[in-house]
Amino acid sequence: MPKLTLRAGPEQLAIFEGMQHTAVTPAPLSTFQVLACGAAIVTLSMGIRHGFGLWLQPMTQAHDWTRQIYALAMAIQNLSWGLAGVFVGMVADRFGAFKVLLAGGMVYALGLVGMAHADTPVQLMLSAGLMLGIAQAGTTYAVVYGVIGRNVPAERRSWAMGVAAAAGSFGQFLMVPIEGGLIDGLGWQNALIGLAGLALLILPLARGLREPGFVGGAPPPREQSILQALAEAFRYPSFQLLMAGYFVCGFQVVFIGVHMPSYLKDQGLTPQVASYALALVGLFNIFGTYMSGALGQRMPKRLILSFIYFARAVVIAIFISVPLSPTSVYIFSAVMGLLWLSTVPATNATIAQIFGVAHLSMLSGFVFLSHQVGSFLGVWLGGYLYDTTGSYDVAWYLAIALGVFAGLVNLPVKESPIARAAGLSPAH
Repeated sequence: MPKLTLRAGPEQLAIFEGMQHTAVTPAPLSTFQVLACGAAIVTLSMGIRHGFGLWLQPMTQAHDWTRQIYALAMAIQNLSWGLAGVFVGMVADRFGAFKVLLAGGMVYALGLVGMAHADTPVQLMLSAGLMLGIAQAGTTYAVVYGVIGRNVPAERRSWAMGVAAAAGSFGQFLMVPIEGGLIDGLGWQNALIGLAGLALLILPLARGLREPGFVGGAPPPREQSILQALAEAFRYPSFQLLMAGYFVCGFQVVFIGVHMPSYLKDQGLTPQVASYALALVGLFNIFGTYMSGALGQRMPKRLILSFIYFARAVVIAIFISVPLSPTSVYIFSAVMGLLWLSTVPATNATIAQIFGVAHLSMLSGFVFLSHQVGSFLGVWLGGYLYDTTGSYDVAWYLAIALGVFAGLVNLPVKESPIARAAGLSPAH
């Protein structure tokens, strides 16, 4: 019996290849799932770290350390967060966010336990500084925003990033009073152990961000290598300007977040005022970050960023000029809260709009490294200038001047997709 041979023409082969492509291309995660799990993770991670200023005085008094020692540990934390964020972003872009979040959650818990039992400045630098910085790199915005960029349509991306940033603000509002209560009720050491248990909740939440396209370690195809993406970004002036603005953001928010409790106590206000002040920052930041993300869908994000930085400079100048009272602190905290993390969705959405989402976690990590260099200087200089001059006045003046600088450098940012050779247009 003769063999029957079937031959497919070009049209049939094209259809077959299309069917193959459709079969292996996984559907994106739902927007609700991404935002629910991503927001919960950011709530925990950012909420815990925002209260670290509450441990400055009890830890330094218990160990007879200067404020500069604790400030240096927080500075190392912010710098290691930024440095690790670059590499964490590369790993998340290559293997997906799930594995990064698992590792980050475990390191977060270990770092908090280590901080509780740190008896020397070196131990504090390694636990509260290095370990917690690495943990935050793996559990906060760069990683979560990468998932958002890959799974949320471009027309809703800025809004979605605003929702995630608002979740971090809610964590700040929720966790700071809890942390203050834990310190009062359990002592500062046991309070850190309790927070370690909360940090472990990141592990089950990470499963909700397990993207099908990364199962088995196979990333989606990308038209640029890591080196090509980096070379393109660092040659682009708008990327450099965004990095400069984010440097200022880091200086301002970390200086205020870590040193304001001690500044207020030096002025005769109670620790409860500081706890309420930081909570108000978190509460109003929920609205500020959401509005920033929503407005980013309707107006130029560079104008949003410039307004935020100029407004911060004005608000800080007024705060240090008027008589200090609980009322003035609460008003300052509420207004500053509207401006606190509102730079985050606008900055990251601009990066995605210019360069696409294939390397979004990595590029966001580099911009965030600039933020954390500013954070390092803000928290360390705050302690250094206090120890050398006896006040925080110079640090406040620096925060004002840098706010004006950042407002100016964001004005010329170009938000349109970068022009590339044919076939290499940004994937949005």
